[in-house]
Amino acid sequence: MKNEKTISSVNIPIEKLHPFEENPYKVLDNDEMNMLTDSIQEHGILNPIIARPIENKTNEYEVISGHRRLHAAQKVGINEIPALIYALDRNAAVIALVDSNLHREHILPSEKANAYKLKMEALNRQGERTDLALSQVATKLDTAAEIGKQSNESRDQVFRYIRLTNLIPEILQYVDDSKIALTPAVELSFLAKEEQTALLETIESEQCTPSLSQAQQMKKLSQNGLLDMDAIFGILTAEKANQKEQIKFPYERLKQYFPNNYTPQQIEKAILKLLEDRKRNKERNNAR
Repeated sequence: MKNEKTISSVNIPIEKLHPFEENPYKVLDNDEMNMLTDSIQEHGILNPIIARPIENKTNEYEVISGHRRLHAAQKVGINEIPALIYALDRNAAVIALVDSNLHREHILPSEKANAYKLKMEALNRQGERTDLALSQVATKLDTAAEIGKQSNESRDQVFRYIRLTNLIPEILQYVDDSKIALTPAVELSFLAKEEQTALLETIESEQCTPSLSQAQQMKKLSQNGLLDMDAIFGILTAEKANQKEQIKFPYERLKQYFPNNYTPQQIEKAILKLLEDRKRNKERNNAR
């Protein structure tokens, strides 16, 4: 925004300020919002929000940066908010909105996904080369690489996040809640909406989420037109390697029965040999 002309710095009536229509960043009533509300109630708004005039509307403004401050001010009951007004067109406003929030400490995967997509579309309208159909593992430098520089991410990672916008909201929420990791979520984004809905039903009924391997299996079946509810159920309820029952003994409890120089691997091998010897002795006794 540094190249745009600032119209003014003024106090704007709160009813004249409107959230950005496509704001990809969520405004949540959480602990951070409570802290912000308390701060504004005690000290007021110390940093002006950034807004732009809305086309064809007199004295109406769209917020570019400061949605959380706006919401907190509304909760407190403040009537006016200090604001820096910039003359930005729609595309420049989108880019400024996305860039002004990428520095935040906590950004949800859904926020990043929608922000990257929104910025790429804005750059596309400005004439930049932003081919969304490019493979997510392509290596040619393009707009995605430029977007990634803002948050120290590769262009491939930018495309991975953009893929998340193909997920139905309920599954995307699982990603935000860290119940589905980014990589399997990208694979699931290739499923048709009805397939994702069937997957959601299975996730909720079986109380489990897909691993990367399971997500890849579902993607492959989907591409071949073979993914239905039965297939999803079969894949999702298959026992995962890390879910198999295991018997574990603390090393401190076992080492007293073995030489001091025995490693955990040697102890395990010795225990297995003792069990095998016991089994053979039992089989011989039964044969007599």
